[in-house]
Amino acid sequence: MTETSIVLVLFGSFFALLLMGAPISISLGVAALASYFYLGENPITFVQIAFTSVGSFPLMALPAFILAGALMEASGISKRLVNLAESFAGPVTGGISAAAVLACMFFGAISGSGPATTAAVGMLMIPAMAKRGYDKGYASSVVASAGGLGIIIPPSIPMVIFGISAMGLAVPNAAIEKFGTFQSISISKMFIAGVFPGLVISLSLIIVNYFRCKRLGYRGTADGWDFKLIARNLRTGFWSILAPLVILGGIYSGFFTPTESAIVAIFYTAFVGVFIHRELNWKAVFRSLETTTWLSGRIMLILFCATVFGRLLIENDIPTIVASSMLELTNNLYLIWLLIIVFLLFVGMFMETLAAIMILTPVLLPVTYNLGIDPIHFGIVMICSLSIGFATPPLGENLFVASGISKVSLEEITAKALPFTLTSTIAVFLIAYFPEVSLYLPRLFGY
Repeated sequence: MTETSIVLVLFGSFFALLLMGAPISISLGVAALASYFYLGENPITFVQIAFTSVGSFPLMALPAFILAGALMEASGISKRLVNLAESFAGPVTGGISAAAVLACMFFGAISGSGPATTAAVGMLMIPAMAKRGYDKGYASSVVASAGGLGIIIPPSIPMVIFGISAMGLAVPNAAIEKFGTFQSISISKMFIAGVFPGLVISLSLIIVNYFRCKRLGYRGTADGWDFKLIARNLRTGFWSILAPLVILGGIYSGFFTPTESAIVAIFYTAFVGVFIHRELNWKAVFRSLETTTWLSGRIMLILFCATVFGRLLIENDIPTIVASSMLELTNNLYLIWLLIIVFLLFVGMFMETLAAIMILTPVLLPVTYNLGIDPIHFGIVMICSLSIGFATPPLGENLFVASGISKVSLEEITAKALPFTLTSTIAVFLIAYFPEVSLYLPRLFGY
């Protein structure tokens, strides 16, 4: 049996099921199982690989970060961060929409999720922008576009998944000499590398927002900055500001691992919500646990099936074939980056981010290793590219969330989000073509 026939069975059944409307986890699982039967292998191996996939220590961070994000919303931490960002808007043209981008950055440093960031910030900022005379469609497009920062600003759930997906893959000898093994892709290093790229995309969104608001006539307040309000929000939001500093400071200083930091985040949030803000009650806790259970189960199911799918690709040498094909087209690094980013942008439009990372990492990472690209740099570019998919149809989860909050049609929000999407895409190319944007901080911290 040739590699071509296996690829046809694996990907043919996968895309056929997607077209029939099957969930992506079912499509992945059934396609992998069909390939096992086609290869004449024992399907028990399928179950064993799937079960092993959820046994890694870093994966424990996943439900913990989801619970921490849900508790922070319930305990009033996210609300205070948004209020603080809003108070800094003042007389600046487009100040309150720029504040929405900053609020997405802050909440992204807590939730690690794009749709969660859009929901938490959008619930407060979209009505606030509408009160200031902003068109609701524009306000929704700002929040939907900036919500993608939730998976770039660390801690990030997709970064955890990328680190897990990259472990154990075959590494070319030349790459081992230069970078070490794939096990060297530590999640802490991924988190540190995500800081500057997140800032680059945030700044690009703020700049475009300023010029669009200037053209649309969205001015700031006529009274200037209210320093009393800023001081009051700084005072009430002190413990909220401290949350990302405690989480990220502990990781970067080496005081605890990313997995341990997720547990610290839960205890910190519970303490602040119960004893300081006094807004966290049993009803909110149970609601947060319910959200965590549902999201974690959904992610674990995808991980189960995607791991087996990825293993089939590796065992049949598909990544090597893809790498060779791309390198036969061109060995120009910039053109290769162009092909990879355009491909990831396309995939992000149709596929859930976590599933895309788990399926494509075994395929694309060997290509970048052969070109001498640092795996951490590739991981950041991959996540940044896929984050744009949150605000592009037809999947566009952030668009659906923002539309649900504002009651504005999906079509209108999508049209008004296009300039932000284009700007984010340009920012991703800058991050790809200038590796130091991703790698400067990890080197500074001695990774």
